[in-house]
Amino acid sequence: MNYGYNFGAISPYIFDLLLLVGMLVLPLIAQLGVSMTFSKYSKKRSSRGLTAEQVARRILDLNGLHTVRIERVSGKLTDHYDPRDDVVRLSESVYGSTSVASIGIAAHECGHACQHAEAYKPIILRNKLVPAASICSHLWFYVFLAGCFFTFLPFLRYVGILMFCGVVLFQLITLPTELNASSRAMKTLRDDSILETSELRPARKVLTAAAMTYIAGLASSMMQLLRLLMRTRR
Repeated sequence: MNYGYNFGAISPYIFDLLLLVGMLVLPLIAQLGVSMTFSKYSKKRSSRGLTAEQVARRILDLNGLHTVRIERVSGKLTDHYDPRDDVVRLSESVYGSTSVASIGIAAHECGHACQHAEAYKPIILRNKLVPAASICSHLWFYVFLAGCFFTFLPFLRYVGILMFCGVVLFQLITLPTELNASSRAMKTLRDDSILETSELRPARKVLTAAAMTYIAGLASSMMQLLRLLMRTRR
């Protein structure tokens, strides 16, 4: 007697619905996770009493990046490194905070600055792809929709899918740069005694939760790509 389940029996429409739910829910769960983790460890203050801005300045100076500026930006968790202006921007909730969560995020953004200074290959490749990825991200849906609407131009559907593949590739290349920046951050926080041993674990949890948003985003895009391919086959 065969107790195995025949996955081929799943209706294509049900499978499409499952993919749609997955691609919508995964990023929401990841974003909720990083928000909850950050809020939790924002209450745990660093014993050194250093603010995230002070830690960022220290890390940059230790790596010889004295010309990289640090700015405060509005919003929550809007922190980023801008290579065009050579500036680390820390959000209002991070900049002046002494929490281990904020310090971990500031160290992560400094990790990106170090990557640029060292010509870290994945981030150099990522930066080269930014213009093309931006165009593909904004136009792929309209190109694909045009191919579906104008039945005499079916090739546009494949052009749209190819453009979306470019978006997925960009996300795939972005992921190792984020993981590497977090790895650099944790190493610096430990080796330079910026955080106590007991404070490293909470900082790592915040950075891991942040990394999950990129992983969830990539997984969501891959589900979308599968849906597009399925619809084209029909």
